[in-house]
Amino acid sequence: MSDVTLTTLLELKQRGEKITMLTCYDATFAATACAAGVEILLIGDSLGMVLQGHDSTLPVTVADMAYHTAAVKRGNKGALILCDLPFMSAATLEQTYQSCTQLMQAGAHMVKLEGGAWLAESVRLLAERGIPACIHLGLTPQSVNVFGGYKVQGRGEQQAQKMLDDALALEQAGAALLLLECVPSELAARISRAVRIPVIGIGAGADTDGQVLVLHDMLGLSLSGRTPKFVRNFMQGQSSIADAISLYSRSVKDQSFPAAEHEFRA
Repeated sequence: MSDVTLTTLLELKQRGEKITMLTCYDATFAATACAAGVEILLIGDSLGMVLQGHDSTLPVTVADMAYHTAAVKRGNKGALILCDLPFMSAATLEQTYQSCTQLMQAGAHMVKLEGGAWLAESVRLLAERGIPACIHLGLTPQSVNVFGGYKVQGRGEQQAQKMLDDALALEQAGAALLLLECVPSELAARISRAVRIPVIGIGAGADTDGQVLVLHDMLGLSLSGRTPKFVRNFMQGQSSIADAISLYSRSVKDQSFPAAEHEFRA
């Protein structure tokens, strides 16, 4: 796979070809995902739950994220590396710069922040300093205590319009990518059509520009024993993890995943 860049992702959107993203936390899985054609490797703060055993992402530190980003970089074979800014690591602009510096120096090509239009100034200033930003909208796990649990976001016209307005404002500020989590499929489709930058979905229906899943979820592994509605177990019927990841990549590309049973409605 030739090196994936922001230009690559924009071209994929313009051609109508789906983009594949998968969480990744180490060198071996990075190499395996690249061999399967996965275009974006996301070092998610989900590592706090699937690797560290916490009940949320909140305990994860910038040092944790930098460690796993460096590991992924060593195994990467051309994918774009995206890294989460963990809880309260971007509370001020100065802290945001310091956190992003650590993550970019560890090997990230782009950082991901959770929030809405209020992040526009940060996005603009990061872009000016050579740091592309992906903004995570919808169900943002770092705000789980505000939401009162892991709930679908964007239901109702007022909520939906606010999310659309946020997406447009963030694009205008210079965001390079959007990620929508647990958003009604109709709203996700509206946002994907309204912005020129790529939109990746997780539990956001089939009409976004690409899809992401947590690696452990798509391999059928769960500490809690609960499987989110938007997850498909790609290990079923496969003889190896490499085959499962390849099937995931193909299924996103041929648009057989996500199917109707993985979507949320308004």
